Amino acid sequence: MFTGIIETLGTVSALESEKGNLHISIASTISDGLKIDQSVAHNGVCLTVVAVNANVHTVTAIDETLQKTNLGTLRIGDLVNLERCMQMNARLDGHIVQGHVDQTARCIDLQDMNGSWLFTFEYDQTKGNVTVEKGSVCVNGISLTVVNSENNRFSVAIIPYTFEHTNLQNVKPRDTVNVEFDIIGKYVARLMGR
Repeated sequence: MFTGIIETLGTVSALESEKGNLHISIASTISDGLKIDQSVAHNGVCLTVVAVNANVHTVTAIDETLQKTNLGTLRIGDLVNLERCMQMNARLDGHIVQGHVDQTARCIDLQDMNGSWLFTFEYDQTKGNVTVEKGSVCVNGISLTVVNSENNRFSVAIIPYTFEHTNLQNVKPRDTVNVEFDIIGKYVARLMGR
């Protein structure tokens, strides 16, 4: 379980394909404190640490994960949003994030609002996911508030701190991001559909 509050950025230092899997090595300021078998969100994807070597840790994304997320497009040198799992005695500053990406979305617009940024993302609405204005959404592992919601797209406003401390600084129109829709909204939509 995560909160969507990014702890740090990591840098992809190595990628190794093995059968249908992708081993991803990340250099970061939290890597040396990780343990094998620990869950860490990488761009919002909950992955298990399989190796730690000084300031680099390695995780493995299986084919299912690569098909549903943007992790398969990572390149050496790319920045990755990192968050360790939530501690039960800590404040929940973002929202409840499972680390289970529902689908990807494509950035279709980015506006510099002179002090903030407005990102608009488009997604495949046939998968049954929804957003609501002022509701929560998780983009590349970042807990964000929806400021505009339509059938197959939504917008989020980004403050300077979030822009500077996450990989949203590198997202441009046509780029793909991981999206986890609000768990409460998913349950409500499922119940209403019955």
